[in-house]
Amino acid sequence: MEPIDKVIKKIVKERNLGDAQSLISQALHDPDVQAFLTANANKIDQKMVQNSMSNLYEYYSQKHTANKVMAGYAPQLFLNGKVIDIRYVPTKAKLAQDRKQAAERRLQLIDVPTRLHDVSLSEIDVNDDRKQVLTLIYDFLRKYKQDPHVQGLYLSGDYGVGKTYILAGLANYVVTNMNKNVVFLHVPTFIAGLASHFDDNSLQSEIRRLSECDLLILDDIGAESLSQWSRDDVLGVILQARMDNVLPTFFSSNLDMEALESHFEETRNATDPVKARRLMQRVRFLAKEVVVSGPDRRNSLH
Repeated sequence: MEPIDKVIKKIVKERNLGDAQSLISQALHDPDVQAFLTANANKIDQKMVQNSMSNLYEYYSQKHTANKVMAGYAPQLFLNGKVIDIRYVPTKAKLAQDRKQAAERRLQLIDVPTRLHDVSLSEIDVNDDRKQVLTLIYDFLRKYKQDPHVQGLYLSGDYGVGKTYILAGLANYVVTNMNKNVVFLHVPTFIAGLASHFDDNSLQSEIRRLSECDLLILDDIGAESLSQWSRDDVLGVILQARMDNVLPTFFSSNLDMEALESHFEETRNATDPVKARRLMQRVRFLAKEVVVSGPDRRNSLH
């Protein structure tokens, strides 16, 4: 095995770094190296330092020279038997980015803008119009940490008051801090596109995914055009399954619950108040209604 000083001199020469002894001295006097040596003074002797010089130099070099291959990782010294060794650990920035990407994988946005991935619950503007709904959402989160079977909320209110935005904040909080799988679904677009599932026979798996996910958000319910089949065999089946298993379900709508029941009565080919009432029983079981008021915020910051 080549002596350590020759190894370092060879590296220095190949990289045209200058004087080897000067760089070795700089590495030894690096504040983090000094802190490590001091913290482990009772375990380290001069011979260990000498035998570990190439690792100390690599640590110093990696700290001060960006390495694309090691992007997102930082060098860390540790004792490995009789040698001071080096390993690479994820940086805080990489850990944060990894958490964000993992959360995005757990949040499935269906027919809603991808920008909803960026909504933070803590940054939502709190005012008198939103105080009640945000209080109820934080109360839900507190209970949900202890029990996966908690009643959700039905957010009703006019266009543009921020119902979808608030629910996006909830969704991002749940996937980031609770490691739950959330599906955020725009109901009118989903109902209008049901026929596309016939081509690949994927409808049953889609219904199962919505029925079984940890938390489901049905956005803009009541704005869709329903047939008897889409009301009873799709929406009804999903809500029945979630009711049976008491899985948290949230809704947003421009209609209050009473108006939603009237909406469910009228399908393209028939009027059926009995089935509408049955469907609303599931909605009322799954969610408590709360009215969100305020100005139209669609052209302003939320």
